[in-house]
Amino acid sequence: MVGQAVAKVANLEAWLRKHENSPGGRRVSTTEGHQIFDPATHKPAPFRGFLPEIWRYICALYLKLSGWRLQGDWPDLQKAVILAAPHTSNWDGILMLATAGQYRITLRFMGKKSLTEGPFGGIVKWLGCVPVDRSTSNGLVTSMTTAFANARDLFLAIPPEATRARAEEWKKGYYLIAQAAVVPIVFAVMDFATKTVSISGSIKPTGDYEADWALIRSHYDRAVGKHPANFALPA
Repeated sequence: MVGQAVAKVANLEAWLRKHENSPGGRRVSTTEGHQIFDPATHKPAPFRGFLPEIWRYICALYLKLSGWRLQGDWPDLQKAVILAAPHTSNWDGILMLATAGQYRITLRFMGKKSLTEGPFGGIVKWLGCVPVDRSTSNGLVTSMTTAFANARDLFLAIPPEATRARAEEWKKGYYLIAQAAVVPIVFAVMDFATKTVSISGSIKPTGDYEADWALIRSHYDRAVGKHPANFALPA
């Protein structure tokens, strides 16, 4: 039994090395502030310790057994808004957590401030919740800007649709947060048609949303959600 377990770990390790260290993995800058990542490799962030590495192997095993593959190297960043789409199912969250684990990244998400208070508040924070104070005008952007300023590293995952149901328009909160916090937006594209999660590129918000949106949109225009009818990409 022990020998079989060791062999399985060795096979997984070889599979990871093959896909992460193959030729490629370069970024091509198309416009100032906008980058497209080469899908040939999916190199992770630097080693973070043995416990995170155990979690990484668990995530890699889950993705491999479920038939998913990753594309694109993780960018050399300490802070970013991760634009995770399409979002049509609860499985999207599990998929993003596994993807982040294999990339050696800890994802954070937004939640009501009340969730991080009380006897279970510490656990909710440990799970990745960044508290949001919605009692004030523009509270979401202000709370997240403060969170980015106070963090050494922070990768905030935001599904732009803000719902699993069909949304004809994407919320602009992700853009306003990235702009106010002066952090890039990294594109995480979950394509259920090809079972591929692509870290396809990034953009630094310029303040001209319409111009930036044309570039952002191009990363998701071929993606298919778990429930295709629930995914709409605004024009």
